[in-house]
Amino acid sequence: MEKKLTRDNVFYAFSPDLEPALSVQQGETFTLETHDCFTGQLKSEKDLLDVLDWDRVNPATGPVFIEGVQPGDVVRVDILKLDVINQATMVTVPHEGVLGDMITEMETAVLKYAGDHVIFRDKISIPMAPMIGVIGVAPAQGKIPNGEPAAHGGNMDCTLISEGVSVYFTASVPGALFGCGDFHAVMGDGEIVICGAESPGEVRLRAQVVPALKGLPTPFIETPEKFAAVASASSLDQAGTDATHNMAAFLTQFASLSINDAGLLMSLVGDLKVCQVVDPQKTARFEFPKWVLKEYGYAISALK
Repeated sequence: MEKKLTRDNVFYAFSPDLEPALSVQQGETFTLETHDCFTGQLKSEKDLLDVLDWDRVNPATGPVFIEGVQPGDVVRVDILKLDVINQATMVTVPHEGVLGDMITEMETAVLKYAGDHVIFRDKISIPMAPMIGVIGVAPAQGKIPNGEPAAHGGNMDCTLISEGVSVYFTASVPGALFGCGDFHAVMGDGEIVICGAESPGEVRLRAQVVPALKGLPTPFIETPEKFAAVASASSLDQAGTDATHNMAAFLTQFASLSINDAGLLMSLVGDLKVCQVVDPQKTARFEFPKWVLKEYGYAISALK
């Protein structure tokens, strides 16, 4: 029987001191149930953030101990199946988010699901695009609240992290101590009012060390069409610069392009995009299409 961890098994900060809630072998599939980012505290539009227990925000299910993983290993986490369930919740808060200076009223909006669409104000039907907001592994030391993104992953809120995608992390502790949560039924890049369509859900995963990628600048994402280097920093400018440098490092160190060719191609076919701008640490990503590397004879299959 496939291993499954219920949403009762959560943590609120990535840390090397966490006790594993589940242990899996490399290549073994497992399932995690998750809460929404509010741990289910907002059930109706009458429930506002001023009654929220802020110690129970951004829960991640786990941690999962991945057998055989050692510090320095690059771990590929495959997102095999991702479902959001029940309904989604959104909030507006004065003085929070990019529009916080314009928003004067605290509000909670509940969004129902109709098939594979999210219904906004009983008027707009928005196609679902489920994605994971918080995903990562434990840092080498200290505690990093799940709401903060950093080199270990965390609250990156990257819309690429969805079903059929692989996310790469560098383990800092034995077993990596992986966890994820903060699912969204749909979210725009930027997450400008501090939330997307926040939803509980369930995800089927598989994890594996990739020795050929040791030294990869992580977090790093692989979709069927592209690669993306992700970086977080105190300013969006710095996050964008770091993500761009990380992609250049991948192209030169692993795909064997010269730095000049890497830079020219990144300007031609690469895309620098925003993930989120609402956390103290901002997150950006640099995307690069796989088809270009195929023309260079890069063995994409070597990543698997």
